[in-house]
Amino acid sequence: MSDFNVNLLEENIELLVARLNECRKENELLRSELSSLQEVLRAMKIPGAAGLSGQDAGAPTIGAFAYAEKLQVKQKLVLILQKIEMELRNDQTL
Repeated sequence: MSDFNVNLLEENIELLVARLNECRKENELLRSELSSLQEVLRAMKIPGAAGLSGQDAGAPTIGAFAYAEKLQVKQKLVLILQKIEMELRNDQTL
């Protein structure tokens, strides 16, 4: 009976180690994705208030965002990325 318990324990440990390795790989993929999203966010060109043209300062044209809308989108993306990063850090401590 003791051998059975030891064998069962060893099998469970092997499954846990395999799952841990899968989680580590997934974590690395998520970190890579997060890094890519951060680079995209940094690359977004949102003109400063001084650089606004008359068209940018007014209502948005068809298919374009007004400056305020661009800024709002960027702020939302920053919040999303911060939440993802916090979740990754929390998962790393487990």
